Amino acid sequence: MTAFSILDLSPIVEGGDARRALLETTELARAAERLGYTRFWLAEHHNMPGIASAATAVALAHVAAATETIRVGSGGVMLPNHAPLVVAEQFGTLEALHPGRIDLGLGRAPGTDGETARALRRYFEAADQFPRDVMELQAFLAPAAPGQRVAAYPGQGSNVPIWLLGSSLFSAELAAQLGLPYAFASHFAPELLLQALQTYRSGFRPSAALDRPRTMAVINVFAAETDAEARRLSTSMQQSFAAVVTGKPGKLKPPVDDIDAVLDARQQAAVQGRLKYSAIGGRDTVRAKLAEFIALTGVDEVMVTGMIHDLEARLHSLEITADAVAGLRAEAA
Repeated sequence: MTAFSILDLSPIVEGGDARRALLETTELARAAERLGYTRFWLAEHHNMPGIASAATAVALAHVAAATETIRVGSGGVMLPNHAPLVVAEQFGTLEALHPGRIDLGLGRAPGTDGETARALRRYFEAADQFPRDVMELQAFLAPAAPGQRVAAYPGQGSNVPIWLLGSSLFSAELAAQLGLPYAFASHFAPELLLQALQTYRSGFRPSAALDRPRTMAVINVFAAETDAEARRLSTSMQQSFAAVVTGKPGKLKPPVDDIDAVLDARQQAAVQGRLKYSAIGGRDTVRAKLAEFIALTGVDEVMVTGMIHDLEARLHSLEITADAVAGLRAEAA
């Protein structure tokens, strides 16, 4: 049975601030737990005025403390920005506080621009060391080896599950070689989704972490009572994508009735390319789109995301999506 989870970026809306964004993220996580989603992940981004989850481990600590059963993790931590020992200590601490509930998703990109990467005191060249850093991090989370002189306290022996995340073939190949679960960022980089999944599955080597391939893919979901209202809700994310494409990221804007009046043809083309894998509509439409996505990808888990301006609309979208998932499971049974 396909699992369903949530990816949140903790969006800061126009007229709001980081505190409001993080409190709303907490409400979203509580709702996801109540509705039966498997996990709730936050993503690391920097120098983005519309995203409040830059200090990902700190935000995850708050979310985990506010929930009881749902798995909580990073989607992901951008490892080139961090020393593996520090990541092991952070997620080892989270695991100590919330045993059996913490995931560590790792990305290879810096999650920002070059100037900001330099401000982080790490460099784009660090991405070339990603395989080495992943293995070093694995060692810090595993039981201590004989003679090991540097250890993560907390962290050592916690065996926090690691996922590799990607939007290209590099991480697919690495996840296969290391025998780790793999998640593809098809919600904003859809082009190589199917090729990456095939690369991962065909090259997978069993490991102590995993005996068979485990895949996840992310899809944008905007669910509402009607298809028209769902399309309207999606215009906030369309405006956000367009702002990033033009190099002017900002806070999440309210939805608009006519996106043609806000974005030009070039911007809309770029946005629609990113939104290739989306389920936008009422219950029946969302259920059909999710079924189509599962059939296309064959993934073990679907992670849904969607930057919706209004909290109540975000919560309702989660509820409708959960109804759609229940319908799919009833059909499968």
